[in-house]
Amino acid sequence: MKNRYYLLIVLGVIVILIVWLSGGTGTPVEKNITAPVKHGDFSINVTITGELEARTSEKIYGPNGVRDFRIWNLKIEDIIPDGTVVDSGQYIARLDRSELSNRLKDEQNELEKLESQFIKTKLDTSMTLRAARDELINLKFALEEKKIKLEQSVFEPPATIRQYEIDLDKGERAYSQAVTNYGLKKQKAEADMQEVSASLNQSRRKFEQMMDLLSEFTITAPKAGMVIYKRNWDGSKMGIGATVGAWDPVVAELPDLTKMISKTYVNEIDISKIKTGQKVDISVDAFPDKHFTGEVTEVANIGEQMKNSNAKVFEVKVDVHEFDSILRPAMTTKNIITTDVINDVTYIPLEAVHSNDSMVFVYKSNRIKQQIITGKSNENEVIVIEGLAEGEEVLLSVPEDKDKYKVNVL
Repeated sequence: MKNRYYLLIVLGVIVILIVWLSGGTGTPVEKNITAPVKHGDFSINVTITGELEARTSEKIYGPNGVRDFRIWNLKIEDIIPDGTVVDSGQYIARLDRSELSNRLKDEQNELEKLESQFIKTKLDTSMTLRAARDELINLKFALEEKKIKLEQSVFEPPATIRQYEIDLDKGERAYSQAVTNYGLKKQKAEADMQEVSASLNQSRRKFEQMMDLLSEFTITAPKAGMVIYKRNWDGSKMGIGATVGAWDPVVAELPDLTKMISKTYVNEIDISKIKTGQKVDISVDAFPDKHFTGEVTEVANIGEQMKNSNAKVFEVKVDVHEFDSILRPAMTTKNIITTDVINDVTYIPLEAVHSNDSMVFVYKSNRIKQQIITGKSNENEVIVIEGLAEGEEVLLSVPEDKDKYKVNVL
């Protein structure tokens, strides 16, 4: 009997607990979240995502003279990892030299051909001039003989003397013509030698330039720093397999990490709000507890197409005022740009504001549906020009018994 009594007591306690936990009488208790009406300075912000990069950096160039040999693109064969810290003179990258090597072989063949041509021309001109000189000597001896014959013909018949005179005239003309021809042959020989010599020297210089240029395909650091890959026009980084253009042969960069900027893009709806000189609150996704101050320094005048979208965006650069060793290029930042500050106004959360066809209103904690007149807003709050006072409480959601709220119209 006693056990039965205890059992009834336990069952009663359980029933009471169940009823209490389920809400007592069964009538749901409405719990509305409220927020106070605030008064003070109201900031209008534009929040955008950006990416850190160095304000200044030293570019690491590949070979600078490849255009002279009609090589327009160079492939990166090997490059150290992005973000590697290097010392001055340390290896950075190696470019594909196969195209230049092929040109070098062709030029070497051309150089050997011109060297052979130079030797042949030199021998040919030497032999030609030697033959011309021998001819001059022979003609001179023949002329001397004719002079002697004429001098010794004083006792010869007139016809014989006349013949000797004619032979002497012919000999003098032949010698004079030979002298003139020798001069012309010598000039031609000098011109031929100058031509082959110029071609040979040009080919030799070209070959030497190619040899010097070949050594530039192994790229080293101009100074100590952190190596950052160059970005392509589409934002991708230039790693192994990427192509370096002959007109802009930049392979990587050494950024100055003491002076950073956040490069970001603002949509065309908000760009009219952004001006140089505006203050910016900057946080880094990798270190959310770290905050930095900044300032808008550049706003693009011309928009560009956002990748994989039809939206137009404008490039905006934000100077980061503070230095911190944790900041690295390519880190993602959250930039809150303060575009306007309105002093001494009343404002509430945007969630508290509702509207219909006839008015804008809020639900107050004293069960009044209050009409309000709103002003400017930011991402979270809106200014209330009329209808609310500082310290009042407004509901952040529509109450279930909204129809029972008394309507108060301005």
